[in-house]
This record gives sequence, C-alpha cells and structure tokens, in this order.
Amino acid sequence: MKAKLGIAPIAWWNDDLAELSDDVSLEECLRQASVAGFTGMETGRRFPMDMAELGPILAKYGISVCGGWFSGLLLDGDIEVEKDRIAQQHAFFKAAGAPCIVYGETARSIQGVKSAPLATKPRLSEAEIAAYGRKLSDFADWCAKGGMPLSYHHHMAAAIETEAELDLLMKHSTVPLLFDAGHMAFAGGDNLRVIDNHHARITHVHTKDIRQAVVDGLDRSRESFLDAVVKGAFTVPGDGSLDFEAIVKALAGKGYEGWFVVEAEQDPKVSPPLEMAIKGHKELMRVMGAAGYEVVQ
Repeated sequence: MKAKLGIAPIAWWNDDLAELSDDVSLEECLRQASVAGFTGMETGRRFPMDMAELGPILAKYGISVCGGWFSGLLLDGDIEVEKDRIAQQHAFFKAAGAPCIVYGETARSIQGVKSAPLATKPRLSEAEIAAYGRKLSDFADWCAKGGMPLSYHHHMAAAIETEAELDLLMKHSTVPLLFDAGHMAFAGGDNLRVIDNHHARITHVHTKDIRQAVVDGLDRSRESFLDAVVKGAFTVPGDGSLDFEAIVKALAGKGYEGWFVVEAEQDPKVSPPLEMAIKGHKELMRVMGAAGYEVVQ
C-alpha cells in the first residue's frame, strides 16, 4: 500500500489568528516543508490561485498541492451560490492535480470566534442533519463530476463536530470523508471506532495530534476553540497524546491509500514550524513503516 505525506501551512500562518503566524514567505514555507521531508502542502492564504505562477515555485521545492480548505456555507445556503463560490478553487485545484478540496462547513460555526465558548457550538437535530446531508451530497456529486472531489472535514466548534454527529451525517449523505484524528479526539470521539465505521468513505486524512492535558483542562463553558489553539491543544504526531501507530495501522487494515497531512496550528514562537515539521515527519515515517505503507512522492 502506498502513502504520501503532506503538511498544511497553518503551522506557519494561521488564517484565524494573525498573531499565530510566522513572518515567512510562501517560498520559505515550502522550503522548510521540503527540508522536513514532505512532498505535499495544502493551500493557504499566501498561495496564488494560478498554476502558471504557483507551478514553478512548487516545482522548485518538490512540492505538490495535496488539498486545501473551502469555507462552505451549504448548511444555510443555496447550492447554486456555493457552486459560484467554489468555482475558482475548483478550477485551480484541477489544474494543480490536487486530490480533493477540503470542505469545511462554516455556516453557524464558532471556530473563528474567540469570544464564543466551545459549549455554544451549533447543534442540529437528525432531521436537520438529513436535510443538510442531501444538499452536501448533491454539491459533492457536482464537484466530483466536474473533476475535483470534495472531502468533508468534521471540525471542532462546527455543526458536525462529535462522533455522533458525524455518524448521522454519514448515514444521511454520500459525501466523502476527511478523517481528522485530532479534531475527533478533541470532540471526545473514538478514532479507531470512526475508522472502523466509516473507512469506506475516508478519502483524505489529517494527522493532527492533541495535547490531552490541555484539552482536558479547558473550561468549555467559557473558553473558545481559538483559546484552545492558543493554549497549545494541537501539535504534530509524536509530540502529543494520540497513538498514531494504532491509528495508521487501523487505516492500513481497511485499505486506505493516499495522503496523510500534518495539520497542527500552534504558536510558531513556542513551537517553531520547521522543528515541528521535522518531528511530525519522523513520527509519520516510523508509523508508516510499522503499518506496512510504502511512502511515495
């Protein structure tokens, strides 16, 4: 089985908290990711959405586009409007040969609101999730037929956060799944059970780790998702509390092949991005070997 290792630029530049951003250029970010051993990077705000401009820069560092976030509004929005909103990224990702667009639902989400406690996340009934799932499925089908599939990112402080919410979305939709170990663990879910239940839908993997002591110490009635990030809730594999050998072996056992992307937003002054990237890559290489993956470019 084959695996590819990528990283997200959020360790260098945080789109929600400007103060958690290293003052580095796109080229320096790509250089550091390459030095650490990664061959893919998800897109971020400093990426030009034009392969004529971006392609030569990526080639210089041996990096390809391995995904990237789209802030979806389908929960409350109209599919035709969302088609227009995603059109530029859809075309760009096709040109870049990306594996998928990462769909993150931001309607009603409090993930970017520093004053909103975690406990105030949006909550949907099963009927609401079923209606949402139908819209998502239609939108995902349209994107895939156009040559660029979506992968749905369950996320802390969003409408689909918990394992139970994800189970309902999978039940009431056909959308492909981005499995994020850190977000599921933060939400109190069982990562191995999620893999067991939904492996057939997993098309992209984020290897986000958590610091369990930080997560356990949060006052969710007062502290926000961004407060948790600032406190260091997230980190790279090998630096946190999750057993990535068990997680990756579970994915291997279900036949998953594709990208494993390190996405770990932290304070770059406390956790230098290059140092963290090297640590995360080293741990991923260890667990890939233990799980029987061949890591390819």
